[in-house]
Amino acid sequence: MRGMSRETFITTNEAAGALGVTRQRVLQLIKDGRIKAEKFANVYMIRPAELDHIEERPMGRPPKPKPKAVKPARRSSRKKEAKP
Repeated sequence: MRGMSRETFITTNEAAGALGVTRQRVLQLIKDGRIKAEKFANVYMIRPAELDHIEERPMGRPPKPKPKAVKPARRSSRKKEAKP
């Protein structure tokens, strides 16, 4: 390949290892447009610089908000007067 620069690409498996996710998650990120990839035959190849654009998020689903505790009704400290 004279006159052409050879670009470095990584596989979806290598990208998954670098990101700490599964290969299926990398494919989903490609489908969602969050990672740009080029398809050669039936294999996606990714430029390593594309992984820098993925913002780091904790793994898994975000936690559900905890329900607010309901405080029991306060009892009056006054004694009720007896009815005649």
